Amino acid sequence: MAEPSDTDGPALAAARAADAKGGTSTVVLRVGEVLGITELFVITSATNPRLVRAVVDEIEERVAQEHGVRPIRIEGRDDLRWVLMDYGDWVAHVFLDEARSFYDLERLWADVPRVAWAPAPA
Repeated sequence: MAEPSDTDGPALAAARAADAKGGTSTVVLRVGEVLGITELFVITSATNPRLVRAVVDEIEERVAQEHGVRPIRIEGRDDLRWVLMDYGDWVAHVFLDEARSFYDLERLWADVPRVAWAPAPA
């Protein structure tokens, strides 16, 4: 488990927002050394499309409030099976449970460090 760096704040805020809104099995992966186009992936999932939308909305709102940044683009909002929120330095992936199991990004990126994070206090 990797320790967070000083620049990881917005991605960690996204992980906490996802967790607070009902996102499950949320992980933060440090992919920068092997991917080169972004530093971090935040990966989370939800049990139904409505909850996927709620998690996406919560991430967008919380990151904007706490860090003043908005996504460069959001893809998948129409389908709500896999929503990709591109913030440039990091990317949030919000999956419907079945889609997360199918694409299994954690297995694909199994060799990268996971960043330690803790849910927001209740």
